[in-house]
Amino acid sequence: MLAAAAPLVQAAPLSVTVTDAAGKPLADAVVMLEPATGKAPVKPLPDVEISQAKRQFNPRVTLITVGTRVAFPNFDTVRHHVYSFSQAKTFELKLYAGVPAAPIVFDKPGLAVLGCNIHDRMAAWVVVADTPWFARTAADGTARIDGAPAGAYRLAAWHPGLPANSAPVVQNLLIGSSEQRETVQLAVDAAP
Repeated sequence: MLAAAAPLVQAAPLSVTVTDAAGKPLADAVVMLEPATGKAPVKPLPDVEISQAKRQFNPRVTLITVGTRVAFPNFDTVRHHVYSFSQAKTFELKLYAGVPAAPIVFDKPGLAVLGCNIHDRMAAWVVVADTPWFARTAADGTARIDGAPAGAYRLAAWHPGLPANSAPVVQNLLIGSSEQRETVQLAVDAAP
């Protein structure tokens, strides 16, 4: 006789506030909830777009899951040469206007830093998550993560203002059945 598996208990929402070194809210920080043991199943998101307009990427920080396809339309009147030489994804979209023929598939977790070979001031970041529970902070530094079952997790937080090659800041967390609020302070000098 087989015993029935116990159902997973859905946790209440997790609210996370991310601040800089001075305690001020940080917009565009990424927070991810990873199980302390094992992995949660992850599906690619519907296609995502990172556009170029006014010689800048929009959005500046994009958060996706492994396997997500990203399109890079150019709405400027000048051509761009979008690239990433990051371990999470290496690619080049050589000088182009309009929309490239095919989106780029981000197939490994990690951070991909984007640039333009023509316009050095253009920069953006793609965080490729290997978890279904993640969010990007709003202007007030807050983010909300829903849907994680109750249990032990690692809460990882990252922001583009951290020193280059910095790993996310990680703290252990126990998620229960009542709403939870957490604050993470990052070693960023000032909100950009």
